[in-house]
Formats: sequence, structure tokens, C-alpha cells
Amino acid sequence: MSQLRNEIAAIIAAEGPISVERFMALALGHPRYGYYMTRDPFGRAGDFITAPEVSQMFGELIGLWAASVWQTMGAPERLILVELGPGRGTLMADLLRAGRVMPGFIEAAEVHLVETSPVLRAAQKASLAGRVATAHWHDRVEDLPPGPAVIVANEFFDALPVRQFVRQGGVWRERLVGLDAEGRLVFGLAAEPEPRLTQQAREGAVLEVPLVGHGIMRTLAQRLVSDGGALLAIDYGHVATGTGDTLQAMKNHKPVDPLAEPGEADLTAHVDFAALGRAALAAGAVLQGPVTQRVFLEALGLGVRAERLQRSATPEQARAIAGQYQRLVEGGRTGMGELFKVMAVTHPDLPMLPGFDRLTTPARASGEEP
Repeated sequence: MSQLRNEIAAIIAAEGPISVERFMALALGHPRYGYYMTRDPFGRAGDFITAPEVSQMFGELIGLWAASVWQTMGAPERLILVELGPGRGTLMADLLRAGRVMPGFIEAAEVHLVETSPVLRAAQKASLAGRVATAHWHDRVEDLPPGPAVIVANEFFDALPVRQFVRQGGVWRERLVGLDAEGRLVFGLAAEPEPRLTQQAREGAVLEVPLVGHGIMRTLAQRLVSDGGALLAIDYGHVATGTGDTLQAMKNHKPVDPLAEPGEADLTAHVDFAALGRAALAAGAVLQGPVTQRVFLEALGLGVRAERLQRSATPEQARAIAGQYQRLVEGGRTGMGELFKVMAVTHPDLPMLPGFDRLTTPARASGEEP
């Protein structure tokens, strides 16, 4: 029984059942026992693998994308280059290496990383050693300095807490985490309905509301509108708001009970790109995409890059590169190329950006977020 489970049980015993949002926040970010505070969860020895760990080609293409966007912005002398939730720093290291092909980009880039985990900050510093003269770390997006920015968020929004509501008796009731008679963590429903939710759905449907993600997206979109730049969000999720329980826990690359070992397993929920988009549009920003990761990476030249690497590789290396390429673009319901979506949020004056041009039409809106 984990220390964090005991702390959460004590909170519930004293205050009553807590929201799924609060449970996720504690499980992932508790200052002493939170999942991301105590470990490096990436890679084969961890609990999951992200695209930058699959292949350096991923980060290299994102680096070329960032450099191209900087040039499209008019090549400002100072660029706030940001990564949200940078993992081990692998993506940023590959990004900076590839970005050197664009004259002036590295000299203009001021690297900022939004990361709360001391363990991962240490890994990021090691990865970036020699790649950049100075890097800056922040706990919150609100702490980022002003100025034109290129912001990369790869598998960031999926780790943000969500609230869950269940349709019961024609009304929505919030799903809560409480204790059963034996003191085990269990799901339950709030006694009172949530009057602000008016969506119609079948009995038993689950609606996820990513209020934390909405707030962060609004903050970032507002700064892009005021200071210029673009945000690239890459994550697994869906392009239309709907119902469904997507809360999941992973440990040792296998799904586990989300309530069994808080702080010992990764917790995520699928990203609602439509909801994130509405938050960005309400702030006056412009949307490009979303498109699938496969479509985005192929448009950036992933296939060409893989072929070039294979020409100068040994047969064993060539097979590995082919496998990495396939992993990044794999289709099907669970393949990274199809499950992951890519969306850009930009200043209204920016044109269509690489990976989205000729594929999508920019979306613009005004008014309040639904």
C-alpha cells in the first residue's frame, strides 16, 4: 500500500470524496510521492515510450519545423523557445541539433522548459549539456517571459487532470473517488447533479471536462496573440468532443487499475482537441489542424529522412530505422500514426505552417468559449 494512497485516504476520511481531477493531480504531482516527482518513467525500463524516444527523426523534424516557423515570423532577434513537459530532454536536444541548419535560429533561441519534476529536470540538464549555452526552467506556463515564442507540447496535455461526469437519471453527476467499507479507494458519484452541463447523452455515458487544460491553453493562446508565435500540440486523443471514459493508468508498459497504486503508475486521459481548440479560438488565436501524426510527419518529410539515413547505415541499422519509421506512422486504432493528433495554435497573422499547409484550412473565431 503506497504512502500516497494512505495520504489520499486520509484526505477523503477528513473531507469526503474528492474529484477525479484532484485525485489525478495528487497521483501525478504530489510534492513527495507524486508519480512524476519521484522517477524517470520513460523508455523500456520505465512505464511508457514517447515518440522522441522512438527515434531521433521525430525531434529533428520538430526542430526543422520550429526553425521554419521562426523564419516565417520574420526571424526575430530573440525567440522564446519553449517545451512543455520535456521528459528527458530528448526532443529538445534533437530539435536544437537539427535547428542549426537554419542560420541565426540557435542564436536567437532562448530555451525555456516547463517542468515540475526535480528528477526529470536533472535528466533534461544532462541531455541539453553542450546543446545550448543557457536553459531556463519554470513550474508554470504563467512564469514564461514575454516575447515571440515557439512552443512545443508533446504528450503534455494528456497528463493534465480532468473532471469526469456520468449521465444518470437524465442528469450529469460528477464522478468522485471515495472509500469503501474496507478503506479501499473506489469510484462513486456526487449526490447532487451538475446543472451547468446540458449535453444530451445515453444513460451511463461519461463526459470528461479538461478544465486545467482549457486554462493552460487560454493562457498560451493569449500570449501568442499578444506577442506572436505558434504552439505545436502533439498528443493522443480525438478531434471531436464526445463521451467516453478514457482515464487510464500504465505501469511497466501495461494497463493497471487507476486507483490501485496512486503515485506508482502513470495516469492520463485522451486529449479533446476540439475543446482545446475552442479555448484557443476564444482567446483570439488561429487553429491549424488537427491532423494525424502520420500525415503531419509525412508532410514534413519523415519518409525521405528515413531513406537517407538508411543509405549510409549498416543493414542492422537500416532495419532499426525502418522499424522506427513504421512505429511513428503506424495506423490502426492504437498505432501512433493514427491515434496521435497534431494541432498548431498561432498568431492571427501567421500563414499556414509546414505540416498543415495544403492539408487544412485555418480556423478563426471570436467570442466566449463554449
